[in-house]
Amino acid sequence: MQLTEDELVAAIARVVSGPAPGVRVGIGDDAALATVRTGELALTTDLLVEGSHFERRLIAPRDLGYKAIAVNLSDLAAMGASPRFALVSLGLPAAVDAAWVVELYGGMVECASEYAVSIVGGDLSRARETTISVTLVGEAPVGRAVLRSGASAGERIAVTGTLGASAAGLLLSRSSKDVLSESLTAGWGRQLLRAHERPTPRIGEGETLAQSGATAMMDLSDGLSRDLPRLCRASGIGAVIRADRVPLAPAVAANAERLGIDPLDVAVSGGEDYELLAVLPAGVIDDAAERLRDRFGVPLTEIGETTVREGITIVGDDGEERPLEPKGWDHFARG
Repeated sequence: MQLTEDELVAAIARVVSGPAPGVRVGIGDDAALATVRTGELALTTDLLVEGSHFERRLIAPRDLGYKAIAVNLSDLAAMGASPRFALVSLGLPAAVDAAWVVELYGGMVECASEYAVSIVGGDLSRARETTISVTLVGEAPVGRAVLRSGASAGERIAVTGTLGASAAGLLLSRSSKDVLSESLTAGWGRQLLRAHERPTPRIGEGETLAQSGATAMMDLSDGLSRDLPRLCRASGIGAVIRADRVPLAPAVAANAERLGIDPLDVAVSGGEDYELLAVLPAGVIDDAAERLRDRFGVPLTEIGETTVREGITIVGDDGEERPLEPKGWDHFARG
């Protein structure tokens, strides 16, 4: 890496230095010191491991750094919480140089700054594969955080934004040079790659949905077909989803044949969209959608409803009902 650990810590500290609201002691001591307003702390952590979550040859370090912070922010968004502080720990193989690490932190700071987050510390270690661990601390008003377990039967299920772009972007990044070059020249390829490399955490949208009366929420990290059953199990309910209501990312729908994919399958099971899956009472969903559209320009699409009967059913374009198979991402799935 060409720098000692202390020298690398000093370089990282320069990248993330500067005064930050609520931070009394940042990088450089045994622990960070920060003040918080009255409320509940929301804490989350995510691990990105080379070969499992990313390939260094396929993503720029600055984009990877941005994504590492964004995916944690998405978890706080799903709680309706406001982010405050981040801790970052890295496991680095000898092949990774200091310049790559500094660029990685540059992307982290870029994303953190967009959402008023202060990076206040972390740790470094040698590792066989590049490993990035981010812990994020946020706040929510006492008793107001939105959990997965609050939904009831007879409510509406909705998602923010559109689905499928990230999974299609990953597929495109692994395609041939000719296909990649053609897609980038046409413009739609850049949209898909950006969706995969720089997801948008729905922080403001999550807070707005919480204020609008959402009874349950989670972020779509592993795909609708795997994440929706988790929410339903937590709430003790079932769900019916309408296939024709699932909002497909336009670049996916328009280029599915070129990519050799089923756009609905990618949207439902692709994963890493980091949109919000929300359950709301029928009487408030229209108002919530209007607030998201007016404040953020983000659509909220009703895709189904919760049921007393457990299990997840998807209704196809032909009206046929079938079980929604959980085909999204699972780190420990066999095969």
